[in-house]
Amino acid sequence: MKYSEIRLAGSGGQGLGLAGRILGQAAILNKNEVCFTQSYGPEARGGASRTDIIISDKPILFPNCRKLDILLAMNQESADKYSAKVKERGFFVVDSTFVDQLPEGKVYEYPFTRDSIEVFGQKIVANLMAMGMFAALSRYFKLEIWAEAIRLSVPAAFLDMNLKAFEIGHREGREILNMEEGRIPVTWDRKQPVPKAIRDKFSR
Repeated sequence: MKYSEIRLAGSGGQGLGLAGRILGQAAILNKNEVCFTQSYGPEARGGASRTDIIISDKPILFPNCRKLDILLAMNQESADKYSAKVKERGFFVVDSTFVDQLPEGKVYEYPFTRDSIEVFGQKIVANLMAMGMFAALSRYFKLEIWAEAIRLSVPAAFLDMNLKAFEIGHREGREILNMEEGRIPVTWDRKQPVPKAIRDKFSR
């Protein structure tokens, strides 16, 4: 990755600011240049929310995203509004809990909010599930860098839950890549506790 423009978009309260900070922190740990901007609607929760991140291996001369490499859309409005900005060779990650009309192009859909409620009893970590899948599909950074970025960005009281949510999303993303590349994915019930080998990797 020499230069990439990413947009995380949805509704206020979906935690996209935190997701963007984790992505930016991961880029910093990877020794990349980073530009991070946020935009909110008039409401603290429920209004529009957008976080843009530019990552480069050279100084960033223009701070705004022009053509997106990846769009994470957590609601239908975001998928509709920003789909035209995604490059022809870029891709979408969408929360199919809320996005049922898919944009044209390469789209990865998954019910992040629905599964967050099913697994954790609340929707608060749907953002970390989405970032886990984003991490697997983008292949930007090593898993250890993502784990450290989460540790640096999330309060200690919520760290374990956020790491588990991230790993669930990451596991789903890896299975998608396995299928795309013709490999047989490893079956794992995401409602069960994270396997010890995976927990140990994150806890180091």
